[in-house]
Amino acid sequence: MHLPEDIAVLIEKYLNGAISAEERLQLDQWYSSLADDEAALPVSSEDEKDINERLQRRIFNAITTLSRIHSRRFFFRGWQLPVIAASVILILVSITVYYYMHSGTLTEVSLAQQVPVPAAAGIVPGGNRALLTLADGSTIVLDSASNGMLSRQGNIKVLKLDNGSLSYTGQGMKKSANNETVFNTISTPRGGQYQVTLSDGTKVWLNAASSISFPVAFTATGRSVSVTGEAYFEVAHDRHRPFKVQINNSEIEVLGTHFNVNAYEDEATVRTTLLEGKIKQTTKDGTLQKILLQGQQSDIRKNGEISVSSNVDTEEAVAWMQGNFQFRSADLRAVLRQVSRWYDVDIEYKGNVDLHFTGQLPRSENASTLFENLALTGEVHFRIEGRKIIVSP
Repeated sequence: MHLPEDIAVLIEKYLNGAISAEERLQLDQWYSSLADDEAALPVSSEDEKDINERLQRRIFNAITTLSRIHSRRFFFRGWQLPVIAASVILILVSITVYYYMHSGTLTEVSLAQQVPVPAAAGIVPGGNRALLTLADGSTIVLDSASNGMLSRQGNIKVLKLDNGSLSYTGQGMKKSANNETVFNTISTPRGGQYQVTLSDGTKVWLNAASSISFPVAFTATGRSVSVTGEAYFEVAHDRHRPFKVQINNSEIEVLGTHFNVNAYEDEATVRTTLLEGKIKQTTKDGTLQKILLQGQQSDIRKNGEISVSSNVDTEEAVAWMQGNFQFRSADLRAVLRQVSRWYDVDIEYKGNVDLHFTGQLPRSENASTLFENLALTGEVHFRIEGRKIIVSP
């Protein structure tokens, strides 16, 4: 099947959110034409299976064609085709094609087997795994700890809740013998994530290979924590005590807001995405300062430069919390950095692969399936050796 160039342009416009109502109608009509000539066929179970297989081939051929038309970019994204409007999203959910049949049933056809990748024995998705380090240096492995009270520090109780998260509850300013504020640290390994509710009610989600260091109880004048890696915050409002997040090259100050900060050392920038509220971001040396409003995103480069973007895809920034990888025109290395952290694998490149991805993949996929799915472009190959992934053109 040859994908018309004008249709390929419309699909990309749809993905970028730039499609007009008239163009959307044209795209819907084109999608409908994929199945129209099949509708008159008999619908016995055997015939329906044959129709499904033929539609699968046609849609897959269209996707493959699209990947070669647009600057070697392969798009994959979820299909959501309600009965009343077969909206066109010719991309993949978890690199699997979902399509709506005339009978009203939703059929799933896996494409992963088309690009086999050697089995990845022992490589499984990450989960709720973290280490709690108390003020005295003792540690608690949170994923294996029993539910209930894990520690009492002054008037603060550290509780592991039934949902597996951690909660600091109680009142009082816990300090050490020499009157210093007492800190705890929660750190996740590669392949781990965790959630904690701080003593002021602020909720924090940690992504893989991340950490947060925080006072057991905040002082009466302020609230300050330190973060490495990636974390999402829902800050409890307290106009008398600003909440500050210290990261490797800047400080974020808020009163009450929801935001995500990505501060991995192997990323080119520290990226902060504001979902709700307002924050002030300042470089460590205090020379640059930016105010972020809802829907904006800042990038702080290694040299301290700050840039701010508006109307960003905030869902992409927090997709990891929803159990997904989500990308928009991300280069292969950026994609695999996320994959490496979540699956606790090392990536080795042999040759240059110039590919960009837009779309979504579930973080619950096993490693073999995920790499098979990524290889569907036919322009990148993966070989799994133990916990190392060899990437080649």
